[in-house]
Amino acid sequence: MKPTPLIELEKLRVEFGGSAGRRVRAVRDVDLTIYEGETLGLVGESGCGKSTLGRATVRVTEPTGGRIRYRGADITTMRGTLFRSTRADLQMVFQDPFGSLNPRRKIADIVAEPLLRARGFSASAAREVVDDLLDQVGLGREAGGRRPHEFSGGQRQRIGIARALAPSPRFVVADEPVSALDVSIQAQVINLLSDLIRDRGLTMLFISHDLGVVKHIADRIAVMYLGEIIEIAARDDFFAGPAHPYGEALLSSVPTLSFSPSRERIELSGELPDPADPPPGCTFHTRCRYVVDKCRTEAPLLRTVADGRQVRCHLPLIPLKGSE
Repeated sequence: MKPTPLIELEKLRVEFGGSAGRRVRAVRDVDLTIYEGETLGLVGESGCGKSTLGRATVRVTEPTGGRIRYRGADITTMRGTLFRSTRADLQMVFQDPFGSLNPRRKIADIVAEPLLRARGFSASAAREVVDDLLDQVGLGREAGGRRPHEFSGGQRQRIGIARALAPSPRFVVADEPVSALDVSIQAQVINLLSDLIRDRGLTMLFISHDLGVVKHIADRIAVMYLGEIIEIAARDDFFAGPAHPYGEALLSSVPTLSFSPSRERIELSGELPDPADPPPGCTFHTRCRYVVDKCRTEAPLLRTVADGRQVRCHLPLIPLKGSE
């Protein structure tokens, strides 16, 4: 059965005003489809535009151009009551569990807010939902009477997850949800998210720079570099061998418990280029060990390779579809 698109991004663009009038092109004409019921892992190093893309997808950050479609409807410029009801279907778990919760409010009020604002629940009906959610995320309903400073980082992230799930969304953006947590706590939060995805049938965009974390939760992988999507692949295909040289370098840096003499650690040269002044041609050519003259002058398109994945590269590590 052909998967059903839930979120479709068409030439999505986000720009910010930089110093001396320069425009920072944080997200550059991204085309991306997220299918109903899947978890898409969005990976790349810090500064590549992952979080901006995630925030723009649910319009926490307004896009500069392009289109966002949710269940086929264009929501890019939707306003008023219609957008408020749609927005309840599109929620976000933020990276910082310390800064994303109002320190003056009780947990029950924080989690109940989207129910009261977007779903029109009465206070008593909202409280029942909140109590159930706090039980589901492992905090217990008695946590509702306390304030954020009384909880650890991992517990605060569970509160953020409960708040995002309160209005029963269909789609959730999880932006680096475990990066601020101790390693010992990360697995607990990832397992919680996996259980909630399964039990609630959620569709999720899971953003992370940690491929080891993404491997445990994602169905597909999208790799981002300097505001562009440069590879999209099924999880197992990507971890078996990326098609883009940047993905190859990212994967080579993931620690493993077993030693493989054939596994090469690929060190990228230089720093991520300035998004306000991206290099011509392929944006990765300044750091690529396979670079040829064409890469320096001609921007590659996102093309399909032999195993069905997509890659933005003149010389992909897997042959193009239909080539010998």
